[in-house]
Amino acid sequence: MALARRFPDLGPRLVSAAALLVLGATAIWLGGVAFRALVTVALAAMLWELHRMLAPGADRRLAAGLGAVGGGLVGGVALLVPMGVLVAGALIASAAAAATVPAAARLRFGLAAAAILVAGAALILLREGYGAAWMLWLVALVIGSDVAGYFAGRAFGGPKFWPRVSPKKTWSGTVAGWIVAAMLGAGFAAPLGAGAGLVALSVLVAMAGQAGDIAESAIKRGAGVKDSSALIPGHGGVMDRFDAMMGGALAVLALHLLGLLGGA
Repeated sequence: MALARRFPDLGPRLVSAAALLVLGATAIWLGGVAFRALVTVALAAMLWELHRMLAPGADRRLAAGLGAVGGGLVGGVALLVPMGVLVAGALIASAAAAATVPAAARLRFGLAAAAILVAGAALILLREGYGAAWMLWLVALVIGSDVAGYFAGRAFGGPKFWPRVSPKKTWSGTVAGWIVAAMLGAGFAAPLGAGAGLVALSVLVAMAGQAGDIAESAIKRGAGVKDSSALIPGHGGVMDRFDAMMGGALAVLALHLLGLLGGA
């Protein structure tokens, strides 16, 4: 009973997390079309949620169409064109789509949509360019730091990390996430054939994931909503579940472009 009172949403979160884990693990293992399909669906859902939050009065068919087109384009052309071309295309597409939301939210929508699309391309790059083991490393970092932050924050509490943007996030949970990320980096170093530098890179990726979480919290707070949608029981929307993954993926892309990924 005490556990239920302290973690009232634990049951739905565990069930949803288990279902997502099975689906994600299967797609990562299969790779190819299966993984691209999963990324495409996730991107489409997140773009739909983003448009839904920032243009609440707009036609929902427009939001769905934007999501489907954006997700489909990235899923279809990732790795077929240079990354610079893909990023430029994502920026142009996001700017064009931003014209469909109120003027006050256009910059937020454009930046967030571009980040979502580029992060999706980064996930495909990591899986197909580096292999399933590296993709599992990223997933482990995001899930591990999130779980550590959830339980440490609820158990220890303490000062808030950024109360105006994310009132539930604490310093205890944030630091716990860094510690778990370092441990995971050490554990993955040998299997991935990477050096000790992977420990530091893992913490950086976890930090980027936490930044993605905070960025989405800022979007929701500005839109006056608690969750991006109600698509995933216990987790809210797809953005609520994958915001940290998007932040981590962007960090992975930066490490790839800097030549730091693969032999850290």
